[in-house]
Amino acid sequence: MDWIIVFCIAAVVLLLLFLIYIFLVCPAQGERQKKTAKFFEGQKYYAHRGLHDGNTGDVPENSLRAFELACKAGYGIELDVHITADGKLAVFHDDTLDRMCGVSGKTESKTLAELQGLSLAGTDQYIPSFEEVLDLVAGRAVLIVEIKGENTSDMRVCELTAKALDDYKGKWCMESFNPFYVAWFKKNRKGAVRGQLSCKMSKDEGKKNKFLNFVLENMLLSFLCRPDFIAYNLHHRAQPSFKMAKLLGGYPVAWTARCEEDRAVAENEGGFKAVIFEGFKV
Repeated sequence: MDWIIVFCIAAVVLLLLFLIYIFLVCPAQGERQKKTAKFFEGQKYYAHRGLHDGNTGDVPENSLRAFELACKAGYGIELDVHITADGKLAVFHDDTLDRMCGVSGKTESKTLAELQGLSLAGTDQYIPSFEEVLDLVAGRAVLIVEIKGENTSDMRVCELTAKALDDYKGKWCMESFNPFYVAWFKKNRKGAVRGQLSCKMSKDEGKKNKFLNFVLENMLLSFLCRPDFIAYNLHHRAQPSFKMAKLLGGYPVAWTARCEEDRAVAENEGGFKAVIFEGFKV
């Protein structure tokens, strides 16, 4: 009979561990799910960093020109927000300026004026402020605002972003890889639709800390923020963490489709209900 006791104990332990896992990764439930589905209703496609040309012409990513083209084409817009050294908001993706501006330095170590003095990919376009982008879009496109940053104690970027959006008349939601930023919106802007970004953390996408990579790619901090949607790398859709989040009701948003085949895979095989895309027109 000893083996039966051992089996029962093992079964109970496994069940408890599974229930703890569900608690950790479970997204928002109930009315939040309905709210999220309604938010994405009518706009399924979002131009990644605006409707840019891959930084090979005169329409660089996250530029006012790229956002204007996305508005005219009738797409939603995904964009990135950084806090600057002087406590303002700049729309820019990278943590450093090398790739897009050809100069060294951390994005957040520069003032907004310094950033706006830089050329984007050698064009006449510059790094815009978040306020400039909101004024340009003016409600013509649904916005997915990705908040950049790794800080877990300084929430100024969330506070500034929320304050700018409080007076904005258009439709918007927020997302971040940082679950503490998503949690800030859960606590301080309860009406906002919020999303957790994730993927299988590669050497390039992840951090040096392997434990942190494990926690982030498996969304084990979702209990802090209870995200309304899960924005996941479409090529990593086989990850158990994504499948579980979707099974538990997390609204699935794909990033980033770079061709028509990617879009079809995201929708038909991945079950994604909204798609962030670039490099082609859907």
